[in-house]
Order: sequence, then C-alpha cells, then structure tokens
Amino acid sequence: MLSALILLPSIAAAIVGFLPKNIRADRPRQIALIAAIAVLVLNLVLVVGYNPNSEDLQFVENLTWIEWLGLNYHLGMDGLSFPLVFLNSLLTVIAIVATKESIERPRFYYAMLLVLSAGAVGAFLAQDLLLFFLFYEVEIIPLYFLIAIWGGERRTYAAMKFLLYTAFSGILVLASFLGIVWLSGANTFDYETLRSQGLPVATQVVLLIPLLIGVLIKIPIFPFHTWLPDAHVEASTPISVILAGVLLKLGTYGLLRFGVGLYYEGWLAVAPTMATLAAISALYGACCAIAQTDMKKVVAYSSIAHMAYILLAAAACTPLSLTAAVCQMVSHGLISGLLFLLVGIVYKKTGSRDVTVLTGLLNPERGLPLTGSMMILGVMASCGIPGMVGFIAEFLVFRGSFPDYPVQTLLCLVGSGLTAVYFLLVVNRVFFGRLTQSLAKLEPVLLIEKLPALVLIVPIFILGLQPSWMVRWSEVEATALVKTDQQITIAKAKSEQNQDFETNLISANEIGISEQIKSN
Repeated sequence: MLSALILLPSIAAAIVGFLPKNIRADRPRQIALIAAIAVLVLNLVLVVGYNPNSEDLQFVENLTWIEWLGLNYHLGMDGLSFPLVFLNSLLTVIAIVATKESIERPRFYYAMLLVLSAGAVGAFLAQDLLLFFLFYEVEIIPLYFLIAIWGGERRTYAAMKFLLYTAFSGILVLASFLGIVWLSGANTFDYETLRSQGLPVATQVVLLIPLLIGVLIKIPIFPFHTWLPDAHVEASTPISVILAGVLLKLGTYGLLRFGVGLYYEGWLAVAPTMATLAAISALYGACCAIAQTDMKKVVAYSSIAHMAYILLAAAACTPLSLTAAVCQMVSHGLISGLLFLLVGIVYKKTGSRDVTVLTGLLNPERGLPLTGSMMILGVMASCGIPGMVGFIAEFLVFRGSFPDYPVQTLLCLVGSGLTAVYFLLVVNRVFFGRLTQSLAKLEPVLLIEKLPALVLIVPIFILGLQPSWMVRWSEVEATALVKTDQQITIAKAKSEQNQDFETNLISANEIGISEQIKSN
C-alpha cells in the first residue's frame, strides 16, 4: 500500500515523460491527473484502515536493500507522517488542475511534478535514515527544472539559489546521519535501532547541529531563509502551492522525526536557543511582509513567520506542543496553498501583483468579486480567526509552548498579530476602493480556475469547526515520541548508575582486600 503511493506517480511520470512528441497536447495532463487522483483515493483507503489510537507504525514494509551498506527499504506510517502524506496527495491534484492547459513542454512539466510528489511521499514514509535522505534529495532536481523552465523573468537565478541552498541542506543532514551510525557503532541506518543507542549529550549536540542547520534551511528559518522569497516569486502558481504546502514540511518533519526523535537529550540542550530563533524569525518574517508591494512576496514572507511557530512548538517538546506542530503544518499547507492560488488568479487576470497599482477588485460587476471574497477568507484563516483551521493550530502552538518559553511565545504572538496588519494592507489596497479604468475590462474567472481554491476552503472550515478530526491523527504519536525518548533517557541513566555502582563496589572490595592484607 505504501509503495503504491510512491510507485503510482513514479510510473505515471515515466509514461508521461516518454510519450511520443505528436501526442495530443492535453494527454500528459490527463494521465498526470488520473495518477494523482488515484494516489488521493489510495490515501482515502488508508484512512479507513488506519488506527489513530495506535502508537506503532502501520502498513509497514521492510525489505533488505543493500545489506553491506545497512540500507533497508523500510516504510511505515504513523501520526507524524500520515497528515502530511494526505496533504501532499491533495495539493498535487490541485496543482495539476491549477496548471494552465496551454503550458509549454507539458510532458516534461507533468513528469517533474509527479516525481516531486513521489519524492515527498517517500521522505514522509521512510523509516531508514539513508532512505529518507535519498527521497529528501529527489525533490531538488524536479523543482529546479520547474522553476528554471516555467518560472518568471529571474527564474534562472531563483532556481540556482534554491538548488545551492537545498543541496547544502542535504549534505548537512547526511553528515548528521553518518555521524550517529559511526559513533554508535551500529551497522544499520534503521531509525528505531538508532534511537536506542543512547549517545552522550555532548555527542548528541555535535551531531544535532548539522541536522538543525540543514532542516532550518529547508523550513526556512531566519537567517537561512533568503532562497524562499525568490523561489516563490519566480515559480508559477501551481509550483508555489507545492513548495509552500509540501516541500517546506520536509524540514519541519525532519526536525520532529530526527531532531527530537534521534537526539532527544541534545535537543533539550539547544531547545531554548531554537525557541528564541523561532521568535526572531516570526517577527522578522512579519515585518518583511509589511514592507512588500508584491502580493506573492507578502505570502512568501508570511510563510517564514508561520513556519517559525512549528520550531517554537518543537522547542517546547511536550505532547501538546508536538501535536500542535503537526496541526500547524497542515494548517499552513492549506492556507498558503489557497493564498498562492488566489494571487495567481489576480495576476492572470490583471497582469500585476503590485499592491500600489491594483485597486477595487472586489467590484461586483467589473472586478473579481468571488476571488476577492475567497482572498478575505484566506486572510482571515491566516490571521487565526476562530472557526478556521489557522486559529486552532496557532492556539495549540501557543498553549503548548507558553509554560516553557513564555517570552518567546509572547513575541510569536506579536508576530501573529502582525499577520492582520500586512494582509489587511493587501486586501484594503487591492480589493477595496474604486476600480481604475485600466482594470475595467477584466476577463471572467472560469470555474476550472476557481475550483482549486474552492476545494481548499472546505477543509479550512471543516478542520476549524471540528479540530478533533485533525488533532486525533497525531496526538497519540506525539505523546509516544516524547514518552519513548524519556524512557530511553531513563534507561541510559539507570545503566550509568549501575556502572557507577559496580565500579564503586569493585573499589570497595579492593580496599577491603588491601586492608585485610595489611592486618594479616
């Protein structure tokens, strides 16, 4: 079942990529859409068979791949990976539908999009460190081409910058993985095996630092963020949806799965620094968003601010905060995807994203009233208005983080409040006021153009009104992650105590023997 989630888009990518040149222009799109819908349906089947109350991995597949290297094809699904796998499949379908039918080089475009989706799913399901790294790196080349070929005017610069940053991120992650295998003396990259090695805290911190820098680049967190605004601005709308909704989550997923899971004691040692960095990143992203005039850059810097909340929740490292981190991943994926889709519609119909040029688009007769209304809903969700998914995700993050890091949480709350400032500036300037003559003859928005945004609005409201449907998938696993790490720490401490006791006992026996010799 889990392999099918990877193989279906991969096989479809191969089919699309090797279609003859004289094939109908819409055929690659149809094949890609069918494959993406099939993966989404398979995810729905997994929902039926998935037990959210179980701490164990489910639908496990474990095969020996390269035995001498210690690499196994080990897949498994739990409460950390399942919501992200489902989110990836949903946004892949939406990205394909949102792609214009007349796109150039459609065979290569849809093949790269499907490979991108397969790589993300594989990374979320991998239970072997080296296997995770392979999937983690798979998405670099497809996304590079998707930006460099179908991006904006500065697409080559943005694509190369993305390539360099993410390649360096992967090198650091691999260095951390190789380090824990070498220092622990294990002959495998299996995740569960390496979790129980119990390395000293100082060693964990040393191995954790490269992993942290690697995933902080991917998330991204200040000061490793500079590649993201350029990539978003130059990428096409569907690719921005995938980039914000799925690929950034590879960083936060790696942070929870490996940063907290593998190096628990080391993570606790650096957690205060990470909480402070999260607060700085949240405020920085919000302030930068206020200063932007490009609507797409506003949403891009908003992503930097909102992804910082996940780092804050991970720093608190409690069952509630880790559950909140997963919820924030899902929330951000849905909301950012919606906002990028709507900005794309505005750009397509007006030819501009400049908030100093656009005005009055909410005009019910000659403007974009439905697009404007959906934009207002998306802004409300991002601002954390009750009744939408953004509210419950951010509330859980702040509630779970405040007891441990009150100052950093309050600073992040300020950043959350600034969300209303920069998005209301955009909405007020772009959608309200009088429609200018240059914008008076806008083409109507077709149903196929509105449909992806309408689809995303549904889960934003449903999960906001019934958050338990989202929380229940990751609550048990978040609790088990902390509990297991604590048990490993306790077992390690007991082992050290036993060793100290045995050493003292031997010393006492030696002293007793020497005293007996002296008395004799």
